[in-house]
Amino acid sequence: MAALLIGFGEWWLYIGLGVAAIFLTIGIDRIDEDARGAYIFRPLLIPGVMLIWPLVLWRWFKLETNSESWRKRYQPQRASHARLWLVFGIIIPVTFLAAMSFRQTPPADFEPQRLSEAGETAQ
Repeated sequence: MAALLIGFGEWWLYIGLGVAAIFLTIGIDRIDEDARGAYIFRPLLIPGVMLIWPLVLWRWFKLETNSESWRKRYQPQRASHARLWLVFGIIIPVTFLAAMSFRQTPPADFEPQRLSEAGETAQ
């Protein structure tokens, strides 16, 4: 299972590297006029594009085809943020209180043992 996950991660990053190469050489100039001629910052974007390449491809497609409303693009999602903060405001204290109430206790017959005498060095 671990080898499968490592293999999946490798392929994800290989595909992401390909998307980053194409997007940062061709695509970014087409969708962002401020990026035209600005080549120094593009290598800094490579790790991020490698990780979120499906989102980059989706946004690139949406902006190229003009299938996205400009007003919706910049409209903040305040209602969902308010719900998220409410959920976090409840979950975090509940998790903390549950962790404090379910503290682990050592077995009754457990007796601590000294590993070395005071002043001794481990060899």
